[in-house]
Amino acid sequence: MSQKEEKILLAHGSGGLMMQNLLGSLMFKEFGNEYLDQQTDSATLPVPQGEIAFTTDSFVIDPIFFPGGNIGKLAVCGTVNDLAVSGAIPLYLSVSLIIEEGLPMADLETIVKSLSAEAKKAGVKVVTGDTKVVNRGKCDKIFINTAGVGQFRTDGRRAEGYNSIKAGDCILVTGTIGDHGMAILNARESFHFKSPLLSDCACLNGMVQQLLDEGLQLRFMRDPTRGGVAAVLNELVSKVPFGIEIEESALPLNASVKAMAELLGFDPLSVANEGKLIIVASEEDAPKVLSSLKNHEFGKDASIIGRIVETHPGKVAMTTLTGGKRLIDVPAGELLPRIC
Repeated sequence: MSQKEEKILLAHGSGGLMMQNLLGSLMFKEFGNEYLDQQTDSATLPVPQGEIAFTTDSFVIDPIFFPGGNIGKLAVCGTVNDLAVSGAIPLYLSVSLIIEEGLPMADLETIVKSLSAEAKKAGVKVVTGDTKVVNRGKCDKIFINTAGVGQFRTDGRRAEGYNSIKAGDCILVTGTIGDHGMAILNARESFHFKSPLLSDCACLNGMVQQLLDEGLQLRFMRDPTRGGVAAVLNELVSKVPFGIEIEESALPLNASVKAMAELLGFDPLSVANEGKLIIVASEEDAPKVLSSLKNHEFGKDASIIGRIVETHPGKVAMTTLTGGKRLIDVPAGELLPRIC
């Protein structure tokens, strides 16, 4: 690689020789598969019978490298998890990169390789994409846009939806909350906490399919990203004629996240996650769901945190450690900008 090619130049997005070399030596090399290798303007893909799931997302996180991952890994995990919570089996991804002139080539290679590795781990294929290079100052290092396509199971198993939720149903979280948001804040502001703060960024499609394979009755699934657990629970009660009660003592929290949140005045319930799910399950199946989650690498810290109740419809209440009650509101304002 020449000295000039140690950083991204505008010519890398011009459509000429330098762009072709970048695509050939990095993108096609890392993402290569029978669909992408056709190198046509649009991928020709086999379409499964029945319904498909389709989602899209954009990733503008700051910083682009953080403890536990980077923007490339995050782009795969965020898109795969959006498909997974619908009950779909993720199949294909598109990846479009908007790169700022001057980004070190080594950084781009690390991001692309991480994205490729996570896609392979999740069992999805990158089948199409685009690369644009913009002038310095026109974006912040690199932005990634993705789209994902998934296939619903032939046995019809998926989360049943809002209309199936009943009073007495249990609310579970699949692991410790607030890890991603606190890790990003620590990396961005360089607080230098001695305790480890790692993002929980992970693809959860395998864990979801494990639950569905076992035939467990899942009413609802959602990944609590921006706005955290509080945002998901408040959205949930706005859709059903019930309320929610959770127990503070049941919330799984890493000690380092708890300490940092208390020091800086953050509520962990409102902090973003990138590797957790909120699940509503029938009262009968909830213990089985919990047991299944704890047998998966990403569900070892799962907990039943509350229930659907007939009282205070439209509101989320929490019993505190001191025995009091407080309402959990929808997060307001811009608490943690650009966490995904």
